[in-house]
Amino acid sequence: MLQFSTSSNSPGELVAPKHRSTVQRFSWARCDSAMMIVVLMGTVSVLVVLFIISRQTGRNLTGPAQATTAVNSESSDFDLTETSIPVSQILRGGPPKDGIPAISKPQFITAADADFLNPEDVVIGVAIKTSARAYPLRIMNYHEIVNDHVADTPIAVTYCPLCDSVCVFDCRTPLGDREFGVSGLLYNSNVLMYDRGGKPESLWSQLKTKGVSGPGLDQALKTLPVELTTWNDWKTRYPETEVLSQNTGHQRDYSVSPYGSYFSTPQLMFPVDHEDARLSAKTRILGVWAGDTSIAIPAAAFGDADNEIESDINGLKFTVRYSSESKSMRIVNSDPGVQWMYSLWFAWAAFRPDTAILTASSDEPAKK
Repeated sequence: MLQFSTSSNSPGELVAPKHRSTVQRFSWARCDSAMMIVVLMGTVSVLVVLFIISRQTGRNLTGPAQATTAVNSESSDFDLTETSIPVSQILRGGPPKDGIPAISKPQFITAADADFLNPEDVVIGVAIKTSARAYPLRIMNYHEIVNDHVADTPIAVTYCPLCDSVCVFDCRTPLGDREFGVSGLLYNSNVLMYDRGGKPESLWSQLKTKGVSGPGLDQALKTLPVELTTWNDWKTRYPETEVLSQNTGHQRDYSVSPYGSYFSTPQLMFPVDHEDARLSAKTRILGVWAGDTSIAIPAAAFGDADNEIESDINGLKFTVRYSSESKSMRIVNSDPGVQWMYSLWFAWAAFRPDTAILTASSDEPAKK
C-alpha cells in the first residue's frame, strides 16, 4: 500500500512500504500526467459518442441546457392564432417538424426473434383483445410515436423521452381518424404531436391528452390501457407477443440511449411553468385520472414489495399491482372512466398542479 511521506522526501511524493532496504518513489507529477491523459482520452470518447447521438436525435446533449426558443404565429408551421396554452411557452425542441420521425408503417417480429432485447430492457406494452405488442424504449427514444393497428383498432403509441411519459391513444378522434407526427415543439418540456393531413393541422398535447390548437382545439383524445415494464416481465405474461422491429426504415443505433445521463441528474433540458417539491423532479410515477381529479402513484407507495393497492378516484375504483422484480406498476382492474399514463413527476405536476399523491402509509391519496 502506498503511504504519503512526511519525512525528508520531497513534498508531494508517495513512498511505497520498504521491502528490505529498497525504497521506490512515485512522483505525483508523473501520476497526474498519466491520469490526465486517461481522463482526456475518456472525455473525448464520450463527447464523440454524444455528438453522434445528438446528430441522430437533433437535441444538444453535449452542451449546456437547451436554448429555449419560443415560436410565434408567423414563423410556426402551425396555425397558432387560437390556442389553449400560452404561445410564449411553446418552445422549439431542437429538431424541426418530423425531424424526429414517427413510425407509420411499423414492422413486427416474434418474441423469439427479438434477440436484440435484454431481459431488463423497458418496453411499452399494449394488449387489446387477443393481441399483444411490445414497443421497446430503445426504439421509441428515436421516434416517439408509432402509428399502428392492434386488433383493428387504430392507435398511436406515444413516448416523450424528456418526461419519460407514455400514453396510448385511440386515433379515432372527434375530427375523424388521424395519424400523428412529432411537431418539433414542446410545452412544459412535453412533446406536442400534430395530426398529419389535418386541414389545417392541429397540435395535440400528450400529457393534456387533447388538442391545443387548430380544429382539434380542446378536443379530447381517448386513451387506451398501457403498461411500462421490462421485456422479461411482458414476454412472461404475453409469450405470443409481437415486438416492434428495429427495421424502421431509418438509420439509428438503437443499442445506445441518447438520454441515459439525463435521467441521473435533477436538471431539466426545458423549463416548466409549475414546479412541485413534494417528490423529486424525476421520480417515475403512474398517473391516474378521472375527470378533473388526478392521483400520482410512485413506486415508493408499495415499499418495494410485491403488492396491490385498491383505491378510488371520483367514485371510480381501480387496482394497481407492483412487481418488485421488474420495478413496475400496472393497473389490473379499473372501472370505466379511469384513465392512466406514465410520467416523471415534474411533468405530471406541471400539467396537473392539484394532483394528489398515493403514499406508502395509506391507500388514501395525500392531497396538496
